[in-house]
Amino acid sequence: MVPFGGWDMPVQYSGIINEVKAVRTASGIFDVSHMGRLYISGPQAGAFLDRMLTGSATGLRQGRARYCLICNESGGVIDDTIFYRLGDDEYLLIPNAGNRPSVVEWFNQWIESEFSGGVSIDDRTTETGLIALQGSGAAALLDGICTLSGGELPSSLRFFTWGEGDLGSHQVFVGRTGYTGEDGFELSMSNQDAAAVWNALAEAGALPCGLGARDVLRLEAALPLHGHEIDASTSPIEAGLDRFVRREGDYIGQPVLAQQRNDGTERKLVGLTLPGRSAPRAEYPILAAGQEVGRITSGSFSPTLDTSIAMGYVLAGHSESGTTLDVDIRGRTATATVVPLPFYSRS
Repeated sequence: MVPFGGWDMPVQYSGIINEVKAVRTASGIFDVSHMGRLYISGPQAGAFLDRMLTGSATGLRQGRARYCLICNESGGVIDDTIFYRLGDDEYLLIPNAGNRPSVVEWFNQWIESEFSGGVSIDDRTTETGLIALQGSGAAALLDGICTLSGGELPSSLRFFTWGEGDLGSHQVFVGRTGYTGEDGFELSMSNQDAAAVWNALAEAGALPCGLGARDVLRLEAALPLHGHEIDASTSPIEAGLDRFVRREGDYIGQPVLAQQRNDGTERKLVGLTLPGRSAPRAEYPILAAGQEVGRITSGSFSPTLDTSIAMGYVLAGHSESGTTLDVDIRGRTATATVVPLPFYSRS
């Protein structure tokens, strides 16, 4: 157990490599109750989120979910998030654990200045649990123990949609979303039901997984982690996330992001592969002809690909796929190759 974002979190249960393999070949479960659950409602809730997010809230149909960014005025990423449209004027937004207080503070600042009386935020993070069931076998496993409210099976949900249902005698909110690059679901329930839901999933065959496997899985899928690939001084355009930034709308950071999209950026996020298991870690220098041209943001040995992988920012002139660069790993130079992202995509 280690501290993470203000919570105590498990690093591993049966071993990181074993847990990664379980998700890639069968199914695993993650306790992600540290992620926030913000219920945003009111007659101006949609307009408010349209102002706050790089993805449209009013353009999202009820029953759907969307990934996007929360940016500051300079285009830096305060947080990345998935949000669900629950009704005409009600949304559920999932911020990252350590960022939840700053997101709530940021939202309240704009509600007070532009949407006073039209929006309310109900933070139910500490009242509910959140469990991620991920893997190629996740849908079949969940179908065996859960039924949606209309009698449908969870596998009937499309990716980035949600439903409500019963897992045994426990009510669950089921979103077909995740952070591993595999198929899967994220289930929210009351605190009093969380342990029973976890145990039911484990008894059905899902392997408990910790932070270590979660980080390797998301890195293999090239999914960004706030504080590493994205932060308040890094824009979605630099991070290669421009597909999650709408071109229309008056949202916070839009003028800067539009200019970056048109003019390009000085640096870019790239993927790197290195032979062997000596994976570079965050902040290791990236070199070209002995000169530093960037820094690693995340790195690990990939059990799925049997090689070391990393993401990092480099000057744009060194970002083309196939470029050979060097990484300084604790004083030892290792050759790395720029490769397209993601490293791994499920079939």
